[in-house]
Amino acid sequence: MRRGSLAAWLSAALLALGTASAQDEAQVFGWVEKATLEPWGVEVKAKLDSGALTSSLDARDIERFDKDGERWVRFRLELEDEASGETFSETLERPVYRRLKLIGAGGSDRRPVVLLKVCLGGTVYEEQFSLRDRGDMNYPLLLGRRTIGHLGLLDVTETFLTEPDCGEDTALVEHDPEAEIPPDRGDAES
Repeated sequence: MRRGSLAAWLSAALLALGTASAQDEAQVFGWVEKATLEPWGVEVKAKLDSGALTSSLDARDIERFDKDGERWVRFRLELEDEASGETFSETLERPVYRRLKLIGAGGSDRRPVVLLKVCLGGTVYEEQFSLRDRGDMNYPLLLGRRTIGHLGLLDVTETFLTEPDCGEDTALVEHDPEAEIPPDRGDAES
C-alpha cells in the first residue's frame, strides 16, 4: 500500500471510530415524527425526508411583498393540531430568507424560504422552511436534510420514536448560515 493510500485509510478508519461513538449518544428519530411549531405549540406530523434538502411547510395564500426595501412574505397557516384535533389558523409575515428554485420531472417551481422554529424531541430548532400549499399531501411538515443533519440519527424503518416536549426553558438550536449544506441540482438558491 502506498504511503498516501495508507494515510487516507487510517484517516477514514479514525473518522469512522469517532462517528460510531458519537452515534451511540445521538437521538434516533423515525421517518415520521410528531413535531410542534413554535411558539404556538401546534402539534403536526412531520415526515423526515432525506431525499429533500430543504424542509417544507404547508402554507396558504402566499403573498410576496416589499417592506423597508427587503423581500417579505405573508402566508396563512391552517393546520390540524394532532394533540387537540382543533384547526389552528394564523396569518404570518416573515422576511424571505432566500428563494428556492426546485427542478424536477414535473418542471420547476419557485418558493419563498423563511426561518421558523420547530420542536422535535426536547429541542427547538430554528430552520429554513420553503412555503408551499401541502394540502394534498399526507404530512403538512416535511423535514429535509438541512434539518435532519441537526437532529441525530434517522431510522427509516420506524415512526414516532420521540414526542415533542418543549417549554420556555427548552434548548434552542439557532439557524447557522455557516453550517449550510450546499444546494444540489434539484434544490437551487436564487
